[in-house]
Amino acid sequence: MEHNLPVNVREYQELAKKALPKMHYDNINGGAEDEYTLRENIAAYGRIMLRPRVLVDVSKIDMSTSLLGYNMSSPVIVAPTGPHKLANPEGEVATARAAAACNTIMVLSFGTSCNIEEVAASCDAIRFFQLYMYKRRDVSATLVRRAESLGFKAIVLTVDMPVLGRREADIRNKMVCPPSPNLEGLMSFNDDLGTGGGSKLERFTNETLDPSLSWKDVEWLKSITSLPILLKGIVTAEDARKAVEAGVAGVIVSNHGGRQLDYAPPTIAALEEVVKAVAGAVPVLVDGGVRRGTDVFKALALGAKAVMVGRPVFYGLAARGEAGARHVIEMLNKELELAMALCGCRSITEVTRQHVLTEGDRIRALL
Repeated sequence: MEHNLPVNVREYQELAKKALPKMHYDNINGGAEDEYTLRENIAAYGRIMLRPRVLVDVSKIDMSTSLLGYNMSSPVIVAPTGPHKLANPEGEVATARAAAACNTIMVLSFGTSCNIEEVAASCDAIRFFQLYMYKRRDVSATLVRRAESLGFKAIVLTVDMPVLGRREADIRNKMVCPPSPNLEGLMSFNDDLGTGGGSKLERFTNETLDPSLSWKDVEWLKSITSLPILLKGIVTAEDARKAVEAGVAGVIVSNHGGRQLDYAPPTIAALEEVVKAVAGAVPVLVDGGVRRGTDVFKALALGAKAVMVGRPVFYGLAARGEAGARHVIEMLNKELELAMALCGCRSITEVTRQHVLTEGDRIRALL
């Protein structure tokens, strides 16, 4: 047994920083422009207080929940986060095994560094597939069909990236991202991506992403797959209502980890607006800034069905491979269990809006 295992996500982040080349750590950790949204995703959780209820029998805590009819042992899900081989040579296979060991859902990124067949074969688990809409629709369609035939249970369409956000650390470091093996044989890659300013990542992305992405493409995606579709990247009531009208199966409140539009609202601050707009029609998930079990608790109290964690899993992977990724998920689960006990909640359904006090609540109390 290793000595001095990290005791929280922050300590894993420190280890990851030591373990990774600067270019890769900056890519994983960075955000867009001034990184205001990146910082606020975390800081906004710190402005929500808990309202614990005491003298409740909390000898048995049940954290289990379900999403789209699939049972999970806790509401913590692995978010899609680009190529995991940047963190560990085993890549997404290690992450998939960690998620499976924790009996949780993993959302596999479109831009994986292991091909999706390899990940699907690595272990038995419920997995969703995250999709980008490429200019070449046939590429996106092929990947949807492959995911479907490999037993992925849902498609998570990322909608907040018609073009790539300005990630200045990547530009400064001239970040190179190897093309995903999922695209082999589907697209030819320009080898001169290394010329000119900016990052190679930026040029590759802007050559392939489709800035014309719109609601009609959600209709098109529905027409080519029978899998449920979740839209990732919604932060307003207006778009949440449109998503429900479009007939999607779920909405993920996300600002792409602060990597796309800077000064977009921190996700935990946007969550309640989206939850109210959706009005129970479909599950609402949230990602961005989750570093503690108390953060998970706050998101649940504000109406999230589940939370997705991205960077923390990356940190665990970089520091200790599959065991690290698994430990990060387990730590968040243990912290959530403790928060529930100390707040007097024996099950996920007992976590209510009454258990939190937000900035908005404090302002309203003054009026």
